[in-house]
Amino acid sequence: MNDLLATALKAARKGGAALREMHGKDIRIEHKGEIDLVTDADRLSEKAVIETIEANFPDHDILSEEEGSKKKDSPFKWIIDPLDGTTNFAHGYAMFCVSIGLELNGEVILGAIFDPIADEMFSAQKGGGAFFNGKKISVSTIGDISNALLTTGFPYDIRRDAVDNINYFSNFCKKAQAVRRPGSAALDLCYVAVGRFDGFWEMKLFPWDVSAGALLVVEAGGKVTNFKGNSFDIYGREVLASNGLIHESMVDILAMS
Repeated sequence: MNDLLATALKAARKGGAALREMHGKDIRIEHKGEIDLVTDADRLSEKAVIETIEANFPDHDILSEEEGSKKKDSPFKWIIDPLDGTTNFAHGYAMFCVSIGLELNGEVILGAIFDPIADEMFSAQKGGGAFFNGKKISVSTIGDISNALLTTGFPYDIRRDAVDNINYFSNFCKKAQAVRRPGSAALDLCYVAVGRFDGFWEMKLFPWDVSAGALLVVEAGGKVTNFKGNSFDIYGREVLASNGLIHESMVDILAMS
């Protein structure tokens, strides 16, 4: 596990260095969808991350947002988002990160998320706790939803699909102290783990968005489920994460819509 974690941390920093170098510069932006972007920075970060992992574990499987799946019939699978928050990055807004999760036989056992602008590294090992820049962290102690600061995001098909999170957003705004929408699901989960946010929900995400962050929340003492409060699956399309104390209240509010 020590070698695996060291590789994840090194890869996250390598990817983050590529992002930091390109942040604020003219970059090529392409559209994967109507409002879903990919940039040269995504690809350079991804290359740095994958090369770092493969240098140490060449036989491991890889699932990456831009590169796709590289299967080698290994019980280990690295799940990589080389730039979570691409839209933010493309606009020069410094809220983005590199996210790396590692599965063993289908179970996420390790995660590393690096914000290269703030120089903040979040990490977790299954059963070993969650850490922020090397120090152990825990979720917040807010127990009343009316005092809670929540966070969410909106799906890329918001212009085409009526299942768009607007109804949930409206209901939470009326029940919580406040709701934020920073634009990086991986960092949202980190912020729940470290206690900056008390809860997070979002739909239509992918494994690379949530694998590392969900483990962080659980290892920091929080709770992660689907919208109904049932078992969470990184390959599902719903995530509800909280400090645990407001979780049932959030499930109830989600059930209102």
